Order: sequence, then C-alpha cells, then structure tokens
Amino acid sequence: MYQALYRKWRPLTFDDVFGQDHVTAALRNQVAAGRTSHAYLFTGTRGTGKTSSAKILAKAVNCENPSNGNPCGLCAACKAIDSGSCMDVLEIDAASNNGVDNIREIVDEVSYSPAEGKYKVYIIDEVHMLSISAFNALLKIIEEPPEHLLFILATTELHKVPATILSRCQRFSFRRITPEDIAARLQYVSYQEGIELDDGAARVLARLADGGMRDGLSLLDQCASATVGELNAQRVYECLGIAGEQTCGQMLAFAADKNTRGALELFNRLYADGKDVSALIDELASLCRDLMILKTAPEAGISMLSGVASDADVKSLTKRFSAGELVRMIGLLQSTAAGFTRSSSRRLDAELCIMNLCDPALQMDVEALNARISKLEEQLRSGNFTMPAQAAPAPQAKPADVYDEEGPPPIDDDQAPPDPDAPVGMPEQKQSEPPKDDTPIGFWVDLAAEMRPELPRSLMGFFSGTENAPVRGLVRGDRLGLICANAFVMQMVDKPEVRELAARKASLMLGRPITVKVVDRTAKPEKSKQMEQLMAFGREHSDIIKIKNN
Repeated sequence: MYQALYRKWRPLTFDDVFGQDHVTAALRNQVAAGRTSHAYLFTGTRGTGKTSSAKILAKAVNCENPSNGNPCGLCAACKAIDSGSCMDVLEIDAASNNGVDNIREIVDEVSYSPAEGKYKVYIIDEVHMLSISAFNALLKIIEEPPEHLLFILATTELHKVPATILSRCQRFSFRRITPEDIAARLQYVSYQEGIELDDGAARVLARLADGGMRDGLSLLDQCASATVGELNAQRVYECLGIAGEQTCGQMLAFAADKNTRGALELFNRLYADGKDVSALIDELASLCRDLMILKTAPEAGISMLSGVASDADVKSLTKRFSAGELVRMIGLLQSTAAGFTRSSSRRLDAELCIMNLCDPALQMDVEALNARISKLEEQLRSGNFTMPAQAAPAPQAKPADVYDEEGPPPIDDDQAPPDPDAPVGMPEQKQSEPPKDDTPIGFWVDLAAEMRPELPRSLMGFFSGTENAPVRGLVRGDRLGLICANAFVMQMVDKPEVRELAARKASLMLGRPITVKVVDRTAKPEKSKQMEQLMAFGREHSDIIKIKNN
C-alpha cells in the first residue's frame, strides 16, 4: 500500500529534524546526561516537527542503546514505538478527546509502572483544545507526577494554554523552517523517490509550504503524482491552480499603469484556465507586501521577500507605487479574501477588487484618497510631476489678457485673447503682423532651468520647462505670465517667493524690469459667470417669463 511522503520520510532521530537545531540539541543533551524533565511543551506552527520530535524523545528515553542522545532505532523499544504497538507510549488528540473524563482516564492509568520500557510517555497533541475542567484535572498529575511518567504537550496556539500548565513544563518553541532548508529536503526526498524535481520547482514548493516541512512534502507528493517527466515551476503552478510569478507581476504592472482592461483580460484568462481565485488574491497580497517591505527597507528587505515574483520584478514594481497606494491595495486584497467565505460569487468579488486596484478614483474612502495624495506627493518630491496635455478651451472661456493686473478687458472683433498654447517665450500676435517682442523662443526653457535650483523640492517638478509641464511661461512686453494647468497648480505656485524669484531671474535675463502674474488657464472669465447666473435665473423663473411673453 502506498504511503504518503510526509509519513514515509518522517524524522526518526533528532539529527533528521530540519531547521530546529536549538530544540534538538537541548533534548539530545538532556537524554545523554539523564536529566530529562517530567513535562515538556512544544509550540510552533503546523508541520515544523513538534509531534515528530515528541516521538523521537519518547524513543530516546526508552531506548536500550541510545547514541549521543539519539535513539538507536534497532532495539525492541524503538521498533515498537515506530510501529505504534508500544503500550507505554500513547498519543492523544486533544481536539477529539478534550473532556475531563478523558484526562481522568489518564490519571487513573499513570500510577501503574511501564509494561515494556523505562517510562510511560503521554503525547497530547493540540493540547490547547482541552476544556478548563480537563486542564484542572491534568494540572494535579503534572504537578506531582510519578518518576516513570513523562508528558509531552504540543500546541499551535500557546496563548490558549493556562499559565498554571505553562509554569510546570519545559517549553520549546519550534521555528518556521526556512525555504532553503525545505527546498534542500525536497531535493533529497525527490532523488530518493526517483522524482525529477528542478531547482525552480523546489523553490516554489518551499515558498508555498510557508515554513512547514510537512506541507512541502504533501505538495511535492501531489504534484509528482499529477506529472509525467520533469517537475518544473510551471507544472507546479498548473497542478496547484495558482497564477505564478510572471502573472502576479504582470497584474500589478497593469494596476500601476491604470490599465483596467488589461488586468481584467488577464484575470479572465486565468479564471478560464481554472486558476484558484483565492490563491490569486493571496499571491497579489503577498506581492504587495513584498513591495512595501522593499520600499521601507531597500537593502535588508531582499532577504524578507516571499518569492511570489522574481527579485528583479519586485524592484521594478516598487518604483511605480507609493507607500499609501500599497497600504490601500493590501487592505483591499485582504478584505476581498476575507469576504470569499460568505460570498455567492467569488469571480465578481475578484473583478471588483481588480478594478479598484487599477482605478483608485472608484473609491472615495479615506484610504483611497490618501493613496492618491501619497502618489502626488511622491511625484512632487522626486521632481517627476507632469500633467497630461489638455485641449485648448473655447475662446470665450479664455481670459482676454492674462497679463493685465486690472483684470481682462472686453473682447471685441479687433482683439483676440492670448493663446496659452502659443510657442513658449513668443508674444501674442496676429498672423498678418510681425512679432511685437523680440524675446527668444527658448527663453522660458532657460528661465525654468535658472529657477529650479532655488525652488522648494515640492515645486521643482512644476517648472520642468517641457511642453506638457504644469507651468508654462509667456512674455509680453515687461510682463511675464506663469500659466498654470489647473487651479491646484496655481494654488501651489501663486506665492510671493515664487513670483519674486521669477521676476528677478527674468529681469536679469532680459535686461529690463519684469513683473509677474500667475493665472489658471482653465478659469472662466467673469462674463461667462454672469451669463451662467442669468441662465440659472431664467430656468428658475421660466413660468413668469412665459406669462409675460403671452
């Protein structure tokens, strides 16, 4: 009969236990010196070797020929314990035997001497599942045990074990096994079992095991049984129904580009291929966590990555998201994953999640707004802030003369409004007239370059001097107009220190005094506001107007 790999390759001595040297060394020394305790408590996550170490300790204390604290595995006691036929070693599952009556049965039996070995050993797995009454019954026998009695308690939830029990046990904490140790063990088992496992697949399985050797062996068993030939990373992804490194990186790249269509098409393709939706959301959350770690600790963070994507992809994606965006995305992914348990359509939930990842404007909560502000602040600090090109507004919506301190004059047939899209540094003019100003075309580019070193870092990106920059300059006579792309840019730029700097630099470059005015190119003139008020009044009093007309 076929035996699962995690059972077949369970450690038989302390030396076989991977990644828990701090525990096995102490236990081996205690056995060799004959100074074992009467009660032990093994804690740690699943699959890290707690129960296996408990059985090894039970063999070691009953072994007839121990070697440096390790059981020999050849004597009658060792063979009986390995086969499960030893009457002196009992393994109890507290999840299904958690009542006070079950513990009382143990208390009644412990007074009898061992039938075969030196010690009676009780291994109570998942001990935190015992009831309060059962713990109270167990407390008395742990407090005053017979010399031939040994208790080994194991739990994954230490905080649920009463302090009275903790204080009477020697506690050993089992660590998560590193991916490197798991991958090495999987390679060894694969070689012994005749499984062709490449390095990439071993690393993927080690990452998915999440620190548990048993989980790694179970996943290897599952993938090996479904694959003919060499087992590589891609086949692991296919067997387990997960997306894979490149897919997760591509999905977040779509989110960085605000490409909702591309992200949904990729998700639809994965869904059609049978990929698990929950696994995809978990992988995206892990990748966002990696980006946050690397953004916070660029050097040390490399060793803390989960391996969902390659190191190169993680480094590339880190530059494309702000910390606020990553916090919002992680929260959104976690809430979506938590809602799967009560959802009637996981596909719909995942699609909505992906759309919100790509377009923060779909959400108006505090986290979404903070993410958008955080992105803007990061662009301003780096000086990479640019505004997309905008179509020129209709003539009636433009200020008549952006450089007139008294306000825009009336617009008539003989005077056209200044064109904000005119070449930088060139004056307003009619096509049939020669230029009214001899300011060189590259003047604004040079002026912006002169101003940037003396501007605050938050404003440097506005004055890039490019065609699509948030601020553009235009000179007419002795006036310099700083034309802002929108009201927000104007609010940031229209400050005394900025105007004084622009006037000083422009005066030095042109050789004459220059005054500066900051304007919003999207602002409507007063006439348009008056017309809107008049039209609104007409709509509100339309019944009166009709009566007068009749």
